[in-house]
Amino acid sequence: MSRGEERPVRWVRAVARWVGKSPGTYVWLLLLAITSFVVARMDPAALEYFLQKRSTNLDQLSSHPVHALLASLIWTEQANFLFYFVVFHVFHVPAERWLGTRRWLTVALTAHVLATFVSEGVVAWGVHHHVLPQNMSTTVDVGVSYALAGVEGVLTYRLAGAWRWVYGCGLVGFYLVPLLASHTFTDLGHFCSVLIGLAFHPITRGRPTWDPWRSARRLVPAKG
Repeated sequence: MSRGEERPVRWVRAVARWVGKSPGTYVWLLLLAITSFVVARMDPAALEYFLQKRSTNLDQLSSHPVHALLASLIWTEQANFLFYFVVFHVFHVPAERWLGTRRWLTVALTAHVLATFVSEGVVAWGVHHHVLPQNMSTTVDVGVSYALAGVEGVLTYRLAGAWRWVYGCGLVGFYLVPLLASHTFTDLGHFCSVLIGLAFHPITRGRPTWDPWRSARRLVPAKG
C-alpha cells in the first residue's frame, strides 16, 4: 500500500477510534441528522401535526407514553443540526467518555423522563383547573434539551475544586432565571433536569476530575 493510500486508512481508523469512545452520542447524532433532514423538507402546517404525534404532550403521554418519550428524543422543531452537533460535542461526548455509555445514558434518559412528567404534570393540573387552555394538551413538545440539561448537571462533578462551584452555580442560574421570568412548563422542565443531573453525584465517585487551570498551565512552556 502506497503512502497516498495509507493516509485515508489512517483517517478512517482515527475517526473510528474517536467515535468508539462515545458510541451512544454518535448514534443519537445520526438519528438527529436524519430527522433534521426530514423536518427541513416538510410543509410547516403538516410538520406541526406530525410533531404533535411525536411529542411528550398530555395527549400522547396518556395514549402512547413509551413511544412519546422515545420519539421526542430524536425529533426537533428546528432543523438546525449544526447546533446539535456542536452542543453534543461540548457536553454529551465528554460525559459519555467520562461516565461510560451506560451511566451517561442513564442520566440523560432519567432527566428526560422525570422532567417531562414534572412539567407535563403541571400542565395537566393547569388544564384540569382551567388555568391553562385546553389546547395545551396537544402542544408540540419535542427535543433533546431535557436530556442535555441533565447531562450538563452531572458534568459539574467532572470539574475539580472551585471550578465545580463556578460551573454548577452558573448552570443553575442559567436555567433558573428563565423559569422565574417566564414561568413556562419547558423552563420548569429544564430546571428540573439540571437538578436531576446534579442528583447523580453518587455515580461519579471515583471518576477522574479535570482542572482547566492546571491543564492550561501544562500547555504553556516553562520559562528558562
